[in-house]
Amino acid sequence: MWDAYIKGFKSYLQLERSMSDNTVDAYLHDIAMLRDHIATEFPGLGVDRIEMHHLQSLLKWITEMELSVATQARVLSGVKSFFGYLVLEEVIRKDPTELLEAPKLKRTLPSVLSVNEMGQLFAAIDHSTPEGQRNRAMLEVMYSCGLRVSELITLKLSGLFLDVGFVKVIGKGNKERLVPIGDEASKQVSLYKEHVRVHVPVKQGQEDFVFLNRRGSSLSRVMVFLFLKDLAKKAGITTNIHPHTLRHSFATHLVEGGADLRAVQEMMGHRSITTTEIYTHLDRAYLRSTLEKYHPRYR
Repeated sequence: MWDAYIKGFKSYLQLERSMSDNTVDAYLHDIAMLRDHIATEFPGLGVDRIEMHHLQSLLKWITEMELSVATQARVLSGVKSFFGYLVLEEVIRKDPTELLEAPKLKRTLPSVLSVNEMGQLFAAIDHSTPEGQRNRAMLEVMYSCGLRVSELITLKLSGLFLDVGFVKVIGKGNKERLVPIGDEASKQVSLYKEHVRVHVPVKQGQEDFVFLNRRGSSLSRVMVFLFLKDLAKKAGITTNIHPHTLRHSFATHLVEGGADLRAVQEMMGHRSITTTEIYTHLDRAYLRSTLEKYHPRYR
């Protein structure tokens, strides 16, 4: 019984909710956890007979496993989606997750690089190699456009509109958006295309990807992560950085410069303005640190 419902849930997430493969896998993992817990603690209990106290038992169990609050919240989100699907399919009449409360998430401020540190990163790139020229273009695009790493590695040649200063990216849920691209980033992408990419033996099916490895295939998330780690080390930056650090830096520097929050939301591809508002907190933290550093009464 479980297998049939989980299979249908997977199709629902992919086709109707248009979720990414990573999110679908995470949700299916959560439902497998629910299934195993029910089988252990309430043997023989059918999906259609699960009530809130059974789910509270699951939450108590994952709390005792000392999973992070964020992971607990994600598990609950997956379980809620599953029972919402069962209601839609009329497998159950009442959603037992309606009154379940998610653990309170502590909102943490993302780490960002200063403008000077971004300059250090750019200065550390070795432009004498084809990979260095490609990496310069990638870094420019990440910082100029605020892309997620998944959006960077899936960027298409057919999505480049450099003559009018925009790129088309595929974001979360396969949603397309147009993002402005700066002059320097546009210039570096053009140089990479004209002087490096043209010499790469492109593999079949990979022809439209902008950034390729030396074997002619699209880059992996891990490759971008490792490139940034190595570059940070060369630049003498001790902060633990990853591709999302550049995205956070992009948004933070815009807000610090006085950019309209709605415009930043649009460029970042955030569904809710609440997600974007975290960068106003970063901005306030920056203002306070500036005050403490330069105001005579704070020294």
